[in-house]
This record gives sequence, structure tokens and C-alpha cells, in this order.
Amino acid sequence: MTSALIPLPEIETERLHLRGWWKTDFDAIADIFSDEDNARFIGGKKARWESWRHFAMIIGHWHLRGFTAFAVVEKATQKTLGYVGPWFPEGWPEPEIGYSLIPSAGGKGFGTEAAIASLKFTYRDLGWTTAISMIDKKNSGSKKVASKMGATFEKEAVLFDKFEAEIWRHLPPEQFQERFA
Repeated sequence: MTSALIPLPEIETERLHLRGWWKTDFDAIADIFSDEDNARFIGGKKARWESWRHFAMIIGHWHLRGFTAFAVVEKATQKTLGYVGPWFPEGWPEPEIGYSLIPSAGGKGFGTEAAIASLKFTYRDLGWTTAISMIDKKNSGSKKVASKMGATFEKEAVLFDKFEAEIWRHLPPEQFQERFA
């Protein structure tokens, strides 16, 4: 039996289930960070034990901030594909919608579908009035997802003296809801 580690709200989309984290979801986090090409935009390749720390950080974020990224599960296969959702670690300029999926889930529209559902939740249930996505300057895939969500490039930012990012500003709640009703 697998039980949820944290009782996050649940969101259903056409193909996805966004939910709280289960112990068995760790393998998806390890897969995300074990692929050098996939992990290069989110802190780099990590050993399995380092991925465990990242997994714990996602779960801990819920306890510290009252929100965290959801586990993204494909309904058809019940496979955990990665994470998406509200995120605001220390040092970030503003709360963001973050996302990362396992390499085999890329290019199928899962990231955009999950991120749109997550931002709807964030505006409606958390009461956010603005949101950004911090995207590595070289991450064209994440920029594509942000653009499909209606976000636009706002400015460059350097975090922690090494993370060269771009801030992508999401539509405000009213405009977002009109576009993605």
C-alpha cells in the first residue's frame, strides 16, 4: 500500500492527475536528475542520494510555505512524470510556477497541460495575483511551455551568483482565466 506523504489538493486534467507526493514518486525525481541533458537546466545531474534531498525539499516546501509542486501522474499509465506547481524558495524574486518532467515525457504537451492546471489552482485557491517562471536562459523547452501559457519574457536575472535565468511573467488571473476557461 502506498500512502500520500502530504495531503495536497488534487487536480484532474484530460490526461493527468496532479496530486500530493507518494514515496513511490521518488523514482521520477531520480530519473529527472539522473539524465544529464534533462537536469542541466535545474541544477545539474545528481546522484540518487542528492535526488532524495531534492524530493525531501519539495515535500518540505509544503510545510514551510503552505504550497508546493504537485506530482504529475499520467492517468493512462499511472506513471509519475515529474512535478509542476507553485514554488517560492528562499532567494527567488517572486512566487513561481515551476515544472520539470522525466525525459520520456517531453514533447507530448504534458508540461503545458499540467502547468496551466496548476496556475489555475494557484490563482483560484491560493489567491495569487501574479506569477512568474524562472527559466534557464538556454532552456527553450521551458520557454515554449511558458509561452503556450501566455507568459512573456520580462527580464534577465542572476540568482545565487551563477543561475542565469529569465523571468517569464504569467498573465494576471483575469486574463489567464479568460484565455484558459
